[in-house]
Amino acid sequence: MPKLSDLPAQAFATAQRYVERGAAELHYAKKMFEAGALKLEPPHDIAAFVADIRRWGEIGMIPALNARRYPRRTAVVDDEGEMTFKELDDAVNAVANGLLAKGVKGGDGVAILARNHRWFLVAVYAAARIGARIVLLNSEFSGPQIKEVAEREGGRIIIYDDEYTKAVALAEPELGKLRALGVNPDSDEPSGSTDETLAELIARSNGRPAPKAARAASIIILTSGTTGTPKGANRSAPPSLAPIGGVLSSVPFKAAEVTSLPAPMFHALGFLHATIAMMLGSTLVLRRRFKPATVLADIEKNRATAIVVVPVMLSRMLDELDKTSPKPDLSSLRIVFVSGSQLGAELATRALKELGPVIYNLYGSTEVAFATIAGPQHLSIDPATVGPVVKGMKVKILDDNGDEVPQGQVGRIFVGNFFPFEGYTGGGGKQIVDGLLSSGDVGYFDENGMLFVSGRDDEMIVSGGENVFPAEIEDLVSGHPEVVEATAIGVEDKEWGARLRCFVVKAEGATVDEDGIKAYVRENLARYKVPREVVFLDELPRNPTGKILKRELREMNVD
Repeated sequence: MPKLSDLPAQAFATAQRYVERGAAELHYAKKMFEAGALKLEPPHDIAAFVADIRRWGEIGMIPALNARRYPRRTAVVDDEGEMTFKELDDAVNAVANGLLAKGVKGGDGVAILARNHRWFLVAVYAAARIGARIVLLNSEFSGPQIKEVAEREGGRIIIYDDEYTKAVALAEPELGKLRALGVNPDSDEPSGSTDETLAELIARSNGRPAPKAARAASIIILTSGTTGTPKGANRSAPPSLAPIGGVLSSVPFKAAEVTSLPAPMFHALGFLHATIAMMLGSTLVLRRRFKPATVLADIEKNRATAIVVVPVMLSRMLDELDKTSPKPDLSSLRIVFVSGSQLGAELATRALKELGPVIYNLYGSTEVAFATIAGPQHLSIDPATVGPVVKGMKVKILDDNGDEVPQGQVGRIFVGNFFPFEGYTGGGGKQIVDGLLSSGDVGYFDENGMLFVSGRDDEMIVSGGENVFPAEIEDLVSGHPEVVEATAIGVEDKEWGARLRCFVVKAEGATVDEDGIKAYVRENLARYKVPREVVFLDELPRNPTGKILKRELREMNVD
């Protein structure tokens, strides 16, 4: 019998990829069984599961799966109270039928502009059940941005929270608008909107299971938009268990537990974890607005086993914990999952010290999905790492010529997986080399296979002939005892070519000044990494996912 090695080179490479993928998919399936996402169930339940996938696809079928498994279990805890999995599934069917009656068809764009609450989930799963292109709009978009993005993405209907009534006024989708959350809890003044709410649509719609979707649903998640108008990252439901199985292979999520989800669900991190929780039949604890004290109280009250946050949220939770007395009981917490921007060694160290060995840091992006996950066992050795490569993913460090660099050498990070980015909806994409997609970052692997991210490949500056990455300075200064947070950018300099400008938010009562910050950097890093300017701000500008808007800092007049 011929061996794989006897095949011609191209055929051998193809066969090897199939073998590697098969092994990875088996690994994902095993981890999903261990976590409880997949189960050995009665034949009639398995038949119903398969039928639901054929009818509504991998996304649309999820509420029905849990309505069978856990009909009376709480699916969502939000500002309105509790909602069971059976109630969620019924609401999804009614809204799906209501959308069909309004003329929405498979492949049509359904734009959703909503905060974290039950109606976001109802809208997403209902749109999935009719095979829509689901466009998740950023809650901080201006009116012109909403109009531009909704039109660009083919939104034939917009589902929005009442608080965004003025923001969506410019947009005129041909099938109209619906309100997800029908009131604005932050205002005593009515919005004046007469658009029907999802609750009203449910009351007058057919609640029977929605018919078979005309086509497979897709999700359009927008990039963070820190440098301009966000682009739509197109992904269909992949023929792979990797999106969920990959995370479960590195993080011990379990079925039928409780996940607190402050990270916004319109972004990749929040959407991924809402999906994972729903697949596991776990209760999602959602709040419209992130308030550290409320999140800590929710963990204690609901005995949450996991929480999903961006780094700035984690930092503010730890600040709140420091000043809270008596301390909340967080003993149920097994997982603090962090992503969305760089965690940083200082924050990782602080979190491990105050919360215990429960920190998991995912490295990825909207385009590459995820590449590595650092668990507490990795962060306790080196809190700066983003961890080992997730099984089934490929990560290579390449130079500008596309050649792989030696271990320990900094280069551009390229990522490959089984659910590839399909390009931006408006055209264009990221650079691809040998099937691997550019992450836009630079970094290196150490001798243990741990990945370290040095910074964005477009943020490196050359100052006096030396390469400097702002991320290293940001991480160090953020760890100063009198600093809440810091960031750095490169600005033009006639003498040095470029220089570092550091923006710092001081802690309450802090006395540190510009010379003190410079001295601190000089004591810990090479002299050429000392910022030439330090600007103190009350707060750093951020988008809703916690990423710092460096574009605004570059435009700031600091003279």
